[in-house]
Amino acid sequence: MLLLPPAARAAPEDDILAARDAYTARNATRLAQAAQRLEGHPLAALARYWQLALELDKASASDVRAFFAAYPDSFLADRLRGEWLKLLGARQDWALFSAEYPLLVTEDRTITCYALQARLALLPGDLSPLNEAKRLWFTGAPLPASCEPLFERLAQEARLTVDDVFARLRLALEAGNVSVARHITRYLPERYQPGLKALESIADNPQRFLDRGGFTLADRSKREMVMFAVQRIARSDPQQGAARWERLEERFSPEERAYCWGQIATQGARRHDPSSLAWFARAQGSPLTDAQLAWEVRAALRAGQWQTVLTAIEAMSAEEARQAGWRYWKARALKALGKPVAANEILVPLSREHSYYGQLALEELGIVMAPPATNYKASEEEIRAIATRPGIERALAFYRAGLRSEGTREWQWNIRGMDDRQLLAAAELARRNDLIDRAIAAAERTEKLYDFELRFPTPHRDVMQSYTRKLGLDDAWVYGLIRQESRFVQVAKSAVGASGLMQLMPATAKWVAKRLGLDRFHLGLVNELETNLSLGTYYLRHVYDRLDGSPVLATAAYNAGPGRARRWQAVRPLEGAVYVESIPFNETRDYVKKVMSNAAYYAARLGERLTSLRERLGVVPGKGDRTEADFAKEP
Repeated sequence: MLLLPPAARAAPEDDILAARDAYTARNATRLAQAAQRLEGHPLAALARYWQLALELDKASASDVRAFFAAYPDSFLADRLRGEWLKLLGARQDWALFSAEYPLLVTEDRTITCYALQARLALLPGDLSPLNEAKRLWFTGAPLPASCEPLFERLAQEARLTVDDVFARLRLALEAGNVSVARHITRYLPERYQPGLKALESIADNPQRFLDRGGFTLADRSKREMVMFAVQRIARSDPQQGAARWERLEERFSPEERAYCWGQIATQGARRHDPSSLAWFARAQGSPLTDAQLAWEVRAALRAGQWQTVLTAIEAMSAEEARQAGWRYWKARALKALGKPVAANEILVPLSREHSYYGQLALEELGIVMAPPATNYKASEEEIRAIATRPGIERALAFYRAGLRSEGTREWQWNIRGMDDRQLLAAAELARRNDLIDRAIAAAERTEKLYDFELRFPTPHRDVMQSYTRKLGLDDAWVYGLIRQESRFVQVAKSAVGASGLMQLMPATAKWVAKRLGLDRFHLGLVNELETNLSLGTYYLRHVYDRLDGSPVLATAAYNAGPGRARRWQAVRPLEGAVYVESIPFNETRDYVKKVMSNAAYYAARLGERLTSLRERLGVVPGKGDRTEADFAKEP
């Protein structure tokens, strides 16, 4: 290559792709050659990172630290530091680990547990790390191997009680992590082990376990297994779970009775069972988690029981109760209970937040959102200052090379800590480089200065309108949906296979293409702008028409399917905001909030008739005679 004339030499973008291929193939020689060709170019950081990552176990401390010094403004330095710390922790090189650990920005549980091990090793008289380790214990999720020595030490020193072990066992079983639960049982004394042998069989068939009967409830492990079986049944059929528990509960302690009713009630609320509030009432005596209280609030909202809404929110932890959603619903509950002054004390500060709940709070105060004001435009000098930052140059180079994932991480890393002016300059720079998603990401971080043209961009408007006008769709709603789906990245592809601006699933794209009579359609066309908009807008109009002309139901259907959107309707009409709040899927609930909020901002931005968010949410009609089964053949 060095002998070829300059015009024939590979471009830096080709060199970094060659470096990536060499790294993937674990070919250190070819990787070194590509890295040498990239010296002095912004892409060199990634090639050098791959070189170190490939043989990190053999790298010297001076080599690794040289990388940190060369690229202190890159996410790659922090990533490499994290990988190095895990290696040092596994080697128990606590001196070097402790010197480097304070410089890490992005931490995970593996490193956290190594850090606690390091403190115990270097300061044997200080046992405070064990207190911190115990706080990590209480989770139903799997924990890394680096935490196990800490838990073993807790057990050895009798700091991990039987109650602590059963508490985590419950958390694991509630989360459905049976393998984690099985691992946790090893921390219990031998006398409890026989009662826990049925864990896997209960998970597979809880009905059979209870039907067999014959179990004694002499010790706690056996009682926990019975409660697990009831809970497992309630996941799919809360009414059946409640019936089974009513026949068994008299043989359990008051705390155990209340605990199990809390589990049944939570599952019932997720399935919108009208008995769930009565079941929550029977859970008194066992402290409910924030997640359970949230479902009690949602059940109470659907039932119109405002006192229960207020009581449940006030029982939440201080941190949870500060969430915007619970502040809004607490204010609504206070207002419904005849306490408007107390309600307004919550609504006024909330209304200043540019968010779904901020908009609803503003409207609750009687104000319809005016067109958002852009109060700052970045100057050319400010934009140049951002463009010349090495980290930003590197991010743009990653994007030019087609390394979108690396570009996004580098961009996000380098806008950390920017003030409002710098963020808006970065957003404008991203827009000029056709990185609309990064423009939005930077612009929406500002707190006092705003450029709503960058927060809510309107690309491809002429093309989009050729479809929205034909179908009678609201431009603001479609823009709001695209902003949430893909942030206008045409090549976006989700983890589940959705593609393009409107993130169409393969089955949906094929179904719509067939209805439109596109004979030569193939999935490779989904990322084309016009094809994606044609298919996506058609499907959105279809679910809108099938679901009673409700934008809320259609938005939920676009994300989770029309059958589920129908299932979540109540028998009677529901306020749109209540329907949204009680969507069982966390992802869909958040999605619908953001799409509808986006639509309100876009309407103001596009100069459409000012429509309140509450009006857009409307009233979701009762489900009537149609059920989820009516949509079985639709994607």
